[in-house]
Amino acid sequence: MRTLGFTLCGIGIALVALELLFRLLPVSTSTSAGYYIDPLILTYPPGHPFTTSSGWNLQRPQRHRANNFGFVADHDFVRNPEAIALIGDSFVEASMLPPRERLAAQLESKLGARPVYAMGAPGTALLDYAERVRFASQRFAIHDFVLLLEHGDIAQSLCGSGNVNAECLDRKTLDPRVEKLPTPGAAKRLLREFALPQYLFSQLKLDPQHWAATLFTRKRNAPPATASRPTGAAGGAPPATALLGAGSLRDPFFIEPEAIDRVLSEFFTRVKPYRNGGKLVLILTGDAPAGDPVRDKLIAAAKANDAEVFLAGPPLQEATRNTGMSMRVAPRDAHMNGIALETVAAGVAPLLDAKKRPAEP
Repeated sequence: MRTLGFTLCGIGIALVALELLFRLLPVSTSTSAGYYIDPLILTYPPGHPFTTSSGWNLQRPQRHRANNFGFVADHDFVRNPEAIALIGDSFVEASMLPPRERLAAQLESKLGARPVYAMGAPGTALLDYAERVRFASQRFAIHDFVLLLEHGDIAQSLCGSGNVNAECLDRKTLDPRVEKLPTPGAAKRLLREFALPQYLFSQLKLDPQHWAATLFTRKRNAPPATASRPTGAAGGAPPATALLGAGSLRDPFFIEPEAIDRVLSEFFTRVKPYRNGGKLVLILTGDAPAGDPVRDKLIAAAKANDAEVFLAGPPLQEATRNTGMSMRVAPRDAHMNGIALETVAAGVAPLLDAKKRPAEP
C-alpha cells in the first residue's frame, strides 16, 4: 500500500507538472461554443478569449477574442446597411492565420470604405449559411452577402453529416429538420478547462471512445486469419467508396443529383427574402471540372436566382504557376493561405457594388 501510495503521488505530481507546462505553451483552449445569439446559429460566447494551434508541435498559434456577437472578426458588428456579410466555415474564420491575411481583411482592403462582417463557423454547411444570411439581414440591415463554399458544403447539408449546426435535410425524405449539437456534459466541460486534456484530445486527436469501440468490434467481428481484404489499384488500402458503398453516411461528400437540387432549392428559397436587391456572391473552392454535378448545378441555380458564382480554382492555379508557391496553409492543412485569400479577394471585389448605400431612413 505504501508503494502504491508513492506511485500515485508521483503520477499526480507528474500530471500537475505537465498541466503547468502546457499552460505556458500555446495549446488550443476551450472555445465554449454554443447557441448564444440565435437558437439556430452556433458561435463563441461574445468577448470570449481563446487560443488555437495545430498539431503536436503547436504550429501556427493564434490568440483570439470573439467579437460582440461571438464571431472571430476584426471588429464588432453594428447595424450598417453598407456592410457586407462574409459567411462560411473555417475557411472564413481562418483561425490559423493572422487577422490581416484572412478573407474579410483582404476584401475590406479591396473595397475601401465598406466594412466586411466575417461570420465564419467551423463545421457548418450551406443551410447553416442561410441562417446567418437571415441573421445578418435582420440584425444589421445587410443586403450584400459573400458566401465561401467548399465542394462538400452541399452534401454536408444532409442531416447526420457531422457538419450541421442546426438546419439540414433528412437523408431519406429530403424534408427540412433541425439537428443541433448537444450540450456537453459537466465532465467534458471541466476537462476542456485544463491544458493537458486539451493537448491530448485537441492537438493529438486522441479518441479513447473510438479505440474502445474498435477493440470491441474487432473482438466480436474478427475475420478468419485466411480472409483476404479488397485492395485499391496500387495494392494498398481500398478506396473509401469500395468499403463504404455509394451514398454511405460515412462518405460525407457523396450526394445524389436529386438531393443536390433539393439542397440548392431550399437554400435559395431561404435567402431570397433577405436580399432586398443586394448582391449574393458564392465563392466555390476546389478544382471540380465542368461536368461535376455539384459545380454545374450550383452555377445553374445561382444564375436562376440572380446570384454570382466565383470559381476559385482557376485563379489559384494560375497564382501557383506564377509564384511557384502553394495556396495551402500547410501540407496537411488544406485551408487557403494569405496569398490564396488575397487572390480570391481580388476576383470577388469587382462583383460587389463598392459604392455606399444610402443610410436607412
